[in-house]
Amino acid sequence: MTLHFPFQNTYAALPSNFFARVAPTPVASPRLIKLNRPLALQLGLDPDRLDSPEGAEILAGKTLPGGADPIAMAYAGHQFGNFVPQLGDGRAILLGEVIDQDGVRRDIQLKGSGPTPFSRRGDGRAALGPVLREYIVSEAMFALGIPTTRSLAATITGESVMRETMLPGAVLTRVASSHIRVGTFQYFGARGDTDAVRQLADHVIARHYPELSGAERPYHALLAAVTARQARLVARWLLIGFIHGVMNTDNTSISGETIDYGPCAFMDDYDPSTVFSSIDEMGRYRYAHQPRIALWNLTRLAECLLPLLADDQDKAVAEAQDTLATFSDEFNGAYKEGLRKKLGLFSERDDDQLLAQALLDTMAKGHADFTLTFRRLSDAAGDTADDSNVRQLFAEPVAFDEWALRWRQRLAEEPQSAAERQIAMRAVNPAFIPRNHRVEAVIQAAMSNDDYAPFEELVAVLTKPFEDQPAFAAYADPPEPHERVCQTFCGT
Repeated sequence: MTLHFPFQNTYAALPSNFFARVAPTPVASPRLIKLNRPLALQLGLDPDRLDSPEGAEILAGKTLPGGADPIAMAYAGHQFGNFVPQLGDGRAILLGEVIDQDGVRRDIQLKGSGPTPFSRRGDGRAALGPVLREYIVSEAMFALGIPTTRSLAATITGESVMRETMLPGAVLTRVASSHIRVGTFQYFGARGDTDAVRQLADHVIARHYPELSGAERPYHALLAAVTARQARLVARWLLIGFIHGVMNTDNTSISGETIDYGPCAFMDDYDPSTVFSSIDEMGRYRYAHQPRIALWNLTRLAECLLPLLADDQDKAVAEAQDTLATFSDEFNGAYKEGLRKKLGLFSERDDDQLLAQALLDTMAKGHADFTLTFRRLSDAAGDTADDSNVRQLFAEPVAFDEWALRWRQRLAEEPQSAAERQIAMRAVNPAFIPRNHRVEAVIQAAMSNDDYAPFEELVAVLTKPFEDQPAFAAYADPPEPHERVCQTFCGT
């Protein structure tokens, strides 16, 4: 009996120019690498049925579950600032939508499931390494509390894919609030199809922003809501040292989730100019540039919505500019609040941002590890004897000592106890992130030796990023010089 998913497919009910109907290409001998059982339960799926040969065939695209209406979504996008009028799902197929246990509509998509009409001469497949990377990082982001797409399963296909060399093929089953992007609006905006832009905007409001359905100016409200979510999302990226790597408009989700984990990475030493992506030669998407790029991408969304904002072009532009101007306050508010929490400050003072920036500047000059500095500050907040564990992260410890004196003077202005402050700081400053060298090591073990034990262990550690986990303390360590990973690569 075919495994049935409780699909309710609203996007596939939109006009046919929104997508192409296409089935996944069957693969030779699928084998399940990893099933996210808690997520399966959250989606109302039976993990025991999925964790079977039949389930592996569905999760690799060899067979379709009952109720599926597979489509590849159409979208355009600016890639490194250059507009491409047609991109679309070139190696991903949306099986359908389910309503999860919280009543939230979620897409279930196969990534690496074969060519589609949008493949642009590509093979539509994914290699094992990028599939494992996206599984690890997306689930780590979820555990860190960052809005993100999720990974339901990783499946090896039994076939090889050709990149620079032959690599094992794999499929990621990705879950998202939706896969609608800024580039989806651009696809229709570039064609002057205002009716389609309106239909898409109405669909997005109904799905992601239902509170706006009765607004006097719903499309203005939509732009404002997406702007706010993106501003808060990017602030949260910066607060954990995350670098997306490819912030193209087609990788900017309308729902406000982090999407498309290609050449992404987490910083080790704090450096605001950090770039990991091998294809970002000019540093467009470097760590500190991400807020500016988010606003640039939102401006492209606003351009698509102009015909819905006002009949008069100049008036529409002025109103869009007013809405986009809210990005700065939204971002700065979320970022500054996050920094205060990371420093253990419960109240707001005028000089708090200067105090936080002074620490960041000292970290940059002293080549201090971003994650460990804040984690060890959490311990130092409870006991000044732990200052030594922080200062040893700095090339010039005296600079940290000077900053720490200002910090302790500021802490003394608040009534909370040292224990209260330590608990609060440890809840926002993780001990464990997906260190690049750790991710690369588990990928190599899987690809070279078909050994997934390191992958399983890393995933397990990252599900509890704010706990000490003494048995796995080494996973918190930064890389040795010979272990550093300076470049990450796109999965295509």
